[in-house]
Amino acid sequence: MMADTFPTAFLFLAAALLVPLLPGGRLRGALLLAVPAFALWQIWSLPEGALFATRFFGFELELMRVDSLSRPFAAVFALAALLGNIYAWHLRDTLQQVAALLYAGAAIGAVFAGDLLSLFFYWEGTAVASVFLIWARRTEGAYHSGMRYLLVQVGSGVLLLAGIALMWRETGDIAFGGMRLESPASWLILLGFGIKAAFPLLHNWLPDAYPAATVTGTVFLSAFTTKMAIYALARGFAGTELLLPVGVVMALFPIPFALIENDLRRVLSYSLNSQLGFMVAGIGIGSEMALNGTVAHALASVLYQGLLFMAVGAVLYRTGTVRASELGGLFRTMPATAALSLVGAASIAAFPLFSGFVTKAMIVDQAAYAGLPLVWGALVLAGVGTLFHSAIRVPLAAFFAADSARRPKEAPGHMLLAMGGAAALSVAIGVFPGAFYALLPYPVDYAPYTVGHVVGQMQLILFGMFAFALMMRLGALPPAERAVYLDTDWLWRRLLAGLAARVGGGLAAAGVAAGGFGRRQAESLVRRLYRSHGPEGRMARVWPTGAMVIWVAVLLAVTLILDFL
Repeated sequence: MMADTFPTAFLFLAAALLVPLLPGGRLRGALLLAVPAFALWQIWSLPEGALFATRFFGFELELMRVDSLSRPFAAVFALAALLGNIYAWHLRDTLQQVAALLYAGAAIGAVFAGDLLSLFFYWEGTAVASVFLIWARRTEGAYHSGMRYLLVQVGSGVLLLAGIALMWRETGDIAFGGMRLESPASWLILLGFGIKAAFPLLHNWLPDAYPAATVTGTVFLSAFTTKMAIYALARGFAGTELLLPVGVVMALFPIPFALIENDLRRVLSYSLNSQLGFMVAGIGIGSEMALNGTVAHALASVLYQGLLFMAVGAVLYRTGTVRASELGGLFRTMPATAALSLVGAASIAAFPLFSGFVTKAMIVDQAAYAGLPLVWGALVLAGVGTLFHSAIRVPLAAFFAADSARRPKEAPGHMLLAMGGAAALSVAIGVFPGAFYALLPYPVDYAPYTVGHVVGQMQLILFGMFAFALMMRLGALPPAERAVYLDTDWLWRRLLAGLAARVGGGLAAAGVAAGGFGRRQAESLVRRLYRSHGPEGRMARVWPTGAMVIWVAVLLAVTLILDFL
């Protein structure tokens, strides 16, 4: 332990406490930029090892475990916080500024946690802090989406805590390392991780909550929660075969919903879910190169996915809408935003010289080398789907489709600066993959720019573009309509809600019937008692003295018999 090492997460906590005391404006904005910048410097300056430990109710907590897996995640989180605060420079909302700091700090603390209990504290910290980025929109829809989001996120923490408790009882150890699915403890922990990673059937919170957040809140949300879960899965469950089918379903399932969705932030939320599927599949493969690909793709995704959310957020900021049916032609007055969105589109489509090209292929190729042709084919198909819904449809609908006659101003300068930073890094990763690979957990022996890879990927992209154009020409693409589409959310919102309503109605009817029966029985009893004890009843009559003597004798006899027995 190094006594002079200050946990990076505490730096964000201290800044969050200081922000409300500062006047809004340049001074506060400078602090919001200085904190993640200093954190980024600190993260790269720290030596590897367990740097900060403490005791808590008899538990040894390891708050700063720096190694080749935690460092790159923490660094990209600090970078995302810096770009996010540049993007949000115009904000004067203390609530959002404090929530963003706490959220980023908790995510960084989680990836540095060396034990499961510390991980739990930060895990729940991200849930509590991030929900305020949704509620800060201050609409009724945002309130309900935020409540649902908080319920799901806290539920993830409850499962994690239950798994930690069982693991402590079974092993007496809460160190955060590799686990096998051999006990209820590890299953509960995996389920807790899976909720935040948006596993199938557990993912509905993502496309529901992210589009409900503020313009800047969605940018922060896209960076931390799910990537923190990917880190946790890579740390705890690398090589778990169950994650292979889970990742494949995650990569494929969101594609049709992203293609028919009208809200462009919702489209990008489904796209994010699909990209997470690549990462989960890479963790399931479990080889060093697959894990390198997972980490590389997670880091690149923070940048290009954030860039796309920033571009769409700028459209929302200037026009008040991100519905595809209400947009189009914005490149005329927002050319810089349109151009930067194309960089994000090229990155997510894995176009050569952009980040996705040098990261996604590591996972896909490892599926082939591991003898998993179905996984390989599914990931290739998911890549084509990504090209359709995120690389083509989002920029096309917002900036290049039929003219909507909207003529908004270009995005503010600070938003363009943040988008430009994310775009420059996405290009740098694609152009200089060797420097980027040096940041990964394991030595990398991979050359992305081979003739076969470049030609094969370009063929795939050109085929996808041709297929999209042909489908659009033939009218085979679903039109952009004002509608709400439910995926597996239908199970919770319609099927289970309908069953609950039917069960509730049946119970209510049974309660009414039982109440009526009880009321009738009570009324009958009252009538019988009235006939017996009322003014005209038998008990109200004048009884002769002899009759009373007989009853007293009978009671005395009964008492003597009982006493004798």
